[in-house]
Amino acid sequence: MPDTEWEAKVKGLLKAELKRRNVSYAQLVEKLAAIGVVDSEPNIRNKLSRGKFTAVFLIQCLEAIGADSIRLT
Repeated sequence: MPDTEWEAKVKGLLKAELKRRNVSYAQLVEKLAAIGVVDSEPNIRNKLSRGKFTAVFLIQCLEAIGADSIRLT
């Protein structure tokens, strides 16, 4: 699978988790700040629209929104 497909999959996974929990980008900024991760809403929006972000950022987001498990399929 090409990298672009993996990026789309990861982007979709994180967006789905945000939607499932009704968390907006602005709320994600607040939740990340609560765990010590400082980032701006425009920066987060750009990361998610590109689908290019680190595994660390993915785990930080999932932790911040309270996702204790994710479905990969």
